[in-house]
Amino acid sequence: MTLEGKRIGFGLTGSHCTYDQVFPQIEKLMKEKAEVVPIVTYTVRSTDTKFGKAADHIKKIEDMTGKKVITTMPEAEPLGPKEPLDCMVIAPLTGNSMSKFANALTDSPVLMAAKATMRNQRPVVLGISTNDALGLNGVNLMRLMASKYIYFIPYGQDDPYKKPNSLVAHMDTLIDTVESALLFEQIQPVIVPYQSTSENA
Repeated sequence: MTLEGKRIGFGLTGSHCTYDQVFPQIEKLMKEKAEVVPIVTYTVRSTDTKFGKAADHIKKIEDMTGKKVITTMPEAEPLGPKEPLDCMVIAPLTGNSMSKFANALTDSPVLMAAKATMRNQRPVVLGISTNDALGLNGVNLMRLMASKYIYFIPYGQDDPYKKPNSLVAHMDTLIDTVESALLFEQIQPVIVPYQSTSENA
Protein backbone atom coordinates (compact mmCIF):
# COMPACT_ATOMS: atom_id res chain seq x y z
CA MET A 1 0.00 0.00 0.00
CA THR A 2 1.17 3.50 -0.77
CA LEU A 3 0.83 6.23 1.83
CA GLU A 4 0.93 8.98 -0.77
CA GLY A 5 -1.87 11.44 -0.15
CA LYS A 6 -2.96 9.74 3.08
CA ARG A 7 -3.77 12.16 5.87
CA ILE A 8 -1.94 10.86 8.94
CA GLY A 9 -2.33 12.45 12.35
CA PHE A 10 0.85 12.09 14.39
CA GLY A 11 0.47 12.58 18.14
CA LEU A 12 3.36 12.74 20.59
CA THR A 13 3.04 12.34 24.36
CA GLY A 14 5.63 12.94 27.06
CA SER A 15 8.08 10.05 26.71
CA HIS A 16 10.87 12.50 25.93
CA CYS A 17 13.61 9.86 25.80
CA THR A 18 11.89 8.21 22.83
CA TYR A 19 11.77 11.22 20.51
CA ASP A 20 15.06 10.35 18.84
CA GLN A 21 13.40 7.12 17.68
CA VAL A 22 10.15 8.80 16.64
CA PHE A 23 11.34 11.82 14.67
CA PRO A 24 12.92 9.67 11.91
CA GLN A 25 9.54 7.97 11.45
CA ILE A 26 7.88 11.32 10.82
CA GLU A 27 10.53 12.00 8.20
CA LYS A 28 9.82 8.61 6.61
CA LEU A 29 6.10 9.39 6.41
CA MET A 30 6.95 12.65 4.65
CA LYS A 31 9.18 10.77 2.19
CA GLU A 32 6.23 8.47 1.51
CA LYS A 33 4.35 11.67 0.52
CA ALA A 34 1.81 11.33 3.31
CA GLU A 35 0.21 14.47 4.72
CA VAL A 36 1.33 14.48 8.36
CA VAL A 37 -0.77 16.46 10.84
CA PRO A 38 1.30 16.93 14.04
CA ILE A 39 -0.39 17.00 17.46
CA VAL A 40 1.20 17.15 20.92
CA THR A 41 0.08 16.94 24.53
CA TYR A 42 0.41 19.85 26.93
CA THR A 43 3.44 18.12 28.44
CA VAL A 44 5.26 18.00 25.11
CA ARG A 45 4.34 21.62 24.39
CA SER A 46 5.65 23.04 27.67
CA THR A 47 8.16 20.73 29.37
CA ASP A 48 11.93 21.15 29.01
CA THR A 49 13.99 18.08 29.93
CA LYS A 50 17.54 16.79 29.58
CA PHE A 51 16.40 15.43 26.21
CA GLY A 52 15.74 18.91 24.87
CA LYS A 53 13.64 22.04 25.13
CA ALA A 54 9.94 21.95 24.34
CA ALA A 55 10.21 24.85 21.89
CA ASP A 56 12.99 23.07 20.00
CA HIS A 57 10.94 19.89 19.71
CA ILE A 58 7.95 21.84 18.39
CA LYS A 59 10.09 23.67 15.85
CA LYS A 60 11.66 20.43 14.66
CA ILE A 61 8.25 18.83 14.17
CA GLU A 62 6.95 21.85 12.29
CA ASP A 63 10.05 21.97 10.10
CA MET A 64 9.65 18.27 9.23
CA THR A 65 5.94 18.38 8.46
CA GLY A 66 5.54 21.90 7.14
CA LYS A 67 2.51 22.31 9.40
CA LYS A 68 1.79 24.17 12.62
CA VAL A 69 1.63 21.73 15.53
CA ILE A 70 -1.82 21.29 17.06
CA THR A 71 -1.43 22.07 20.77
CA THR A 72 -4.96 22.69 22.07
CA MET A 73 -8.22 20.78 22.37
CA PRO A 74 -10.18 23.24 20.16
CA GLU A 75 -7.55 22.84 17.42
CA ALA A 76 -7.83 19.04 17.60
CA GLU A 77 -11.63 18.76 17.68
CA PRO A 78 -12.18 19.47 13.94
CA LEU A 79 -10.18 16.31 13.10
CA GLY A 80 -13.48 14.52 13.71
CA PRO A 81 -16.26 15.81 11.45
CA LYS A 82 -14.65 18.65 9.48
CA GLU A 83 -11.05 17.61 8.78
CA PRO A 84 -10.94 13.81 9.18
CA LEU A 85 -7.76 11.76 9.22
CA ASP A 86 -7.16 8.51 7.36
CA CYS A 87 -5.17 7.24 10.35
CA MET A 88 -4.06 8.57 13.73
CA VAL A 89 -0.67 7.61 15.17
CA ILE A 90 0.32 8.17 18.80
CA ALA A 91 4.05 7.57 19.25
CA PRO A 92 5.40 7.63 21.82
CA LEU A 93 2.36 6.78 23.95
CA THR A 94 3.11 7.07 27.67
CA GLY A 95 1.53 4.88 30.32
CA ASN A 96 -0.32 7.93 31.63
CA SER A 97 -1.96 8.67 28.28
CA MET A 98 -2.53 4.97 27.64
CA SER A 99 -4.50 4.61 30.88
CA LYS A 100 -6.61 7.65 30.03
CA PHE A 101 -7.28 6.48 26.48
CA ALA A 102 -8.30 3.01 27.68
CA ASN A 103 -10.78 4.56 30.11
CA ALA A 104 -12.29 7.08 27.67
CA LEU A 105 -10.67 10.13 29.27
CA THR A 106 -9.99 12.89 26.77
CA ASP A 107 -7.88 15.59 28.38
CA SER A 108 -5.24 16.39 25.77
CA PRO A 109 -5.16 17.38 22.09
CA VAL A 110 -3.63 13.99 21.21
CA LEU A 111 -6.40 11.99 22.89
CA MET A 112 -9.01 14.28 21.39
CA ALA A 113 -7.60 13.57 17.93
CA ALA A 114 -7.61 9.81 18.63
CA LYS A 115 -11.20 9.93 19.86
CA ALA A 116 -12.21 11.92 16.78
CA THR A 117 -10.53 9.37 14.49
CA MET A 118 -12.30 6.43 16.14
CA ARG A 119 -15.58 8.33 15.86
CA ASN A 120 -14.99 8.30 12.11
CA GLN A 121 -14.28 4.54 12.23
CA ARG A 122 -10.70 5.03 11.12
CA PRO A 123 -7.62 3.31 12.59
CA VAL A 124 -5.55 4.54 15.53
CA VAL A 125 -1.96 3.24 15.74
CA LEU A 126 -0.23 3.18 19.13
CA GLY A 127 3.51 3.10 19.81
CA ILE A 128 3.85 2.51 23.53
CA SER A 129 6.71 3.63 25.75
CA THR A 130 5.93 3.00 29.41
CA ASN A 131 7.63 1.60 32.50
CA ASP A 132 4.43 0.02 33.86
CA ALA A 133 2.87 -1.78 30.88
CA LEU A 134 3.30 -5.11 32.67
CA GLY A 135 2.31 -3.65 36.03
CA LEU A 136 -0.86 -1.79 37.03
CA ASN A 137 -1.21 -0.48 33.48
CA GLY A 138 -1.37 -3.99 32.04
CA VAL A 139 -5.16 -4.04 32.22
CA ASN A 140 -5.29 -0.85 30.13
CA LEU A 141 -2.90 -2.26 27.55
CA MET A 142 -5.05 -5.36 27.13
CA ARG A 143 -8.22 -3.30 26.95
CA LEU A 144 -6.79 -1.30 24.08
CA MET A 145 -5.44 -4.39 22.33
CA ALA A 146 -8.95 -5.83 22.34
CA SER A 147 -10.55 -2.62 21.05
CA LYS A 148 -11.87 -2.10 17.53
CA TYR A 149 -9.96 0.37 15.33
CA ILE A 150 -6.84 0.27 17.56
CA TYR A 151 -3.58 -1.21 16.29
CA PHE A 152 -0.16 -1.52 17.90
CA ILE A 153 3.35 -0.97 16.66
CA PRO A 154 5.13 -4.20 17.71
CA TYR A 155 6.62 -3.87 21.18
CA GLY A 156 8.84 -5.68 23.67
CA GLN A 157 10.67 -5.37 26.98
CA ASP A 158 13.47 -2.84 26.64
CA ASP A 159 15.20 -3.82 29.91
CA PRO A 160 13.62 -6.98 31.36
CA TYR A 161 15.97 -7.26 34.35
CA LYS A 162 16.24 -3.66 35.56
CA LYS A 163 12.74 -2.61 34.39
CA PRO A 164 10.71 -5.82 34.10
CA ASN A 165 7.36 -4.02 33.67
CA SER A 166 8.60 -1.74 30.89
CA LEU A 167 7.54 -2.09 27.24
CA VAL A 168 8.65 0.01 24.28
CA ALA A 169 7.46 -0.12 20.67
CA HIS A 170 9.82 -0.87 17.80
CA MET A 171 9.36 2.54 16.22
CA ASP A 172 11.18 1.48 13.06
CA THR A 173 8.15 -0.68 12.19
CA LEU A 174 5.78 2.30 12.34
CA ILE A 175 5.33 2.61 8.57
CA ASP A 176 4.51 -1.08 8.15
CA THR A 177 2.07 -0.90 11.07
CA VAL A 178 0.26 2.09 9.56
CA GLU A 179 -0.01 0.37 6.19
CA SER A 180 -1.58 -2.69 7.82
CA ALA A 181 -3.87 -0.56 10.01
CA LEU A 182 -5.23 1.23 6.96
CA LEU A 183 -6.39 -2.22 5.84
CA PHE A 184 -7.81 -2.78 9.37
CA GLU A 185 -5.22 -5.46 10.08
CA GLN A 186 -2.85 -5.81 13.06
CA ILE A 187 0.72 -6.37 11.92
CA GLN A 188 2.17 -9.57 13.37
CA PRO A 189 3.93 -10.55 15.49
CA VAL A 190 2.94 -7.75 17.83
CA ILE A 191 5.01 -8.90 20.85
CA VAL A 192 8.67 -9.14 19.86
CA PRO A 193 12.15 -9.09 21.41
CA TYR A 194 13.33 -5.54 21.96
CA GLN A 195 16.82 -4.23 21.29
CA SER A 196 17.30 -0.82 22.91
CA THR A 197 18.92 1.80 20.69
CA SER A 198 19.24 4.42 23.43
CA GLU A 199 21.01 4.31 26.78
CA ASN A 200 18.15 6.37 28.20
CA ALA A 201 15.30 4.28 26.82
